[in-house]
Amino acid sequence: MDTAYLIQQLINGLTLGAVYALVAIGYTMVYGIIGMINFAHGEVYMVGAFLSLIGIIVMGLIGVTWVPLALLIVLILAMAITALYGWAIERIAYRPLRGSFRLAPLISAIGVSIFLQNYVQLAQGARPKPIAPVIRGGFELLTSEGGFAVTLSYLQIFIVVLTIALMIGFTYLITQTPLGRAQRACEQDRTMASLIGVDVDRTIAMTFVMGAALAAVAGMMVTLYYGVIDFYIGFLAGVKAFTAAVLGGIGSLPGAVLGGLLIGLIEALWSAYFSVEYKDVAVFAILVLVLIFRPSGLLGRPEIEKV
Repeated sequence: MDTAYLIQQLINGLTLGAVYALVAIGYTMVYGIIGMINFAHGEVYMVGAFLSLIGIIVMGLIGVTWVPLALLIVLILAMAITALYGWAIERIAYRPLRGSFRLAPLISAIGVSIFLQNYVQLAQGARPKPIAPVIRGGFELLTSEGGFAVTLSYLQIFIVVLTIALMIGFTYLITQTPLGRAQRACEQDRTMASLIGVDVDRTIAMTFVMGAALAAVAGMMVTLYYGVIDFYIGFLAGVKAFTAAVLGGIGSLPGAVLGGLLIGLIEALWSAYFSVEYKDVAVFAILVLVLIFRPSGLLGRPEIEKV
């Protein structure tokens, strides 16, 4: 029973961690280029979840009943719309304040976060929104002597595989493409990058767009996985994803994924064997310990001061 239960919790933790990782990648991409945290990113994830919920309901109403096609259409639309949110956040809350003191964009992003929360609450209502399971079925991996069955659902497989694929794709984009080279140039020195012909404004805007699109993917996954969402899910998920980015080493894409998976595992295992009310305390306690002994995070590089 104990072994089977442990395996089940590891599967659940990896699935939850994959969702955190998708949101954390958006945080770490923005920080890597402009050195600022987009604290409205969690609310973009929440908007993506609501768009996915609305899209799935609309697909059912118009008669698109083949699940893979319906989910693909919903995912593309949710990514496109949340990408517009990401572009708007950069254009309104960050670009005008880029040359200001460092706290100004942070305060502006928190304002956007509060605005999006209340905007969705007014538009969709404060009550949680449920949805019937869309992807059913899975595998029964083993059964313990006590009768406890370890299951791996198709949805869990999909979430983890999609997260890994997106991490590989974005790593390739940043290391091998002209946009990625422009992003790395802006990360090192935005002034010098602009002097050699890099469109800094466009590069930063594209980074926000890409991060927002990833948040939409995470929003759709959490909608399908838990089957219920509300206007407040973005706050805590945003804090957890930011913690994941810091834990793995903010600025590192593999670090963001590693941090997300670790936080998911910590939450699942703590909830399984200890008091569930203190799972967030456990997460942040481990973050503090990591930052004490490795301030740059698990996979982060120490920041070198430019003189």
